[in-house]
Amino acid sequence: MNKPLFECKNITKKYHDGSAQISVLNQLNLTLSAAENVAIVGSSGSGKSSLLHIMGTLDAPTEGQILFKGQDIHQLSERKQALFRNQNLGFVYQFHHLLGEFNALENVVMPLLIAKQPLKQAEQQAKAMLERVGLSHRLKHKPSELSGGERQRVAIARALVHQPDIVLADEPTGNLDAENAAAVFDLILQLKNELSTCFVFVTHDLNLANKMDRQLKLKQGLLFELNAEVVEHD
Repeated sequence: MNKPLFECKNITKKYHDGSAQISVLNQLNLTLSAAENVAIVGSSGSGKSSLLHIMGTLDAPTEGQILFKGQDIHQLSERKQALFRNQNLGFVYQFHHLLGEFNALENVVMPLLIAKQPLKQAEQQAKAMLERVGLSHRLKHKPSELSGGERQRVAIARALVHQPDIVLADEPTGNLDAENAAAVFDLILQLKNELSTCFVFVTHDLNLANKMDRQLKLKQGLLFELNAEVVEHD
């Protein structure tokens, strides 16, 4: 039997607030398969962003394991974690986080240069990805010269340019109007099918969530099927 692509096993995350200890995630479990789309919904403060940060090795769990193809990625050194993020993960946020001094092509080419690809090859790959998201005519435009929807398309191209196994998307349409949000979401679904990338999509929009393969709700520090009854835990 093939191992799952990605597993969260008994993930607990606790924060200290003065003398108080706040538990955000409580023995949480999640298994992801290759090319799967998963939506995670939940109220503000429920721990959705904390979970994505832990999955992306941007934060560490208090307890538990994050396994990628069976390997606990939080046992890797900082250098190897950075390499893992560069090779295997893509990130898309509510705010695009593009570098304002660089144009669209330069922003998208950045992960490839970090991976030490030759410049000419990296630029060709970045141009191809920008073309796939409909921005071949915006290569030389800086973020300030792009619309909100275009900036988010550049961010998606940057997240996917190295063809990662998993993309972690934290409210990627939350800063867009309804029309642009739907267009960006449809683009993500199209690219997911083309590239066989697994998407974990945090959103407040149930209409968008319902287009995903699975819908999960984060409540009481645990994940539940969206329409399943949430029970109390000791």
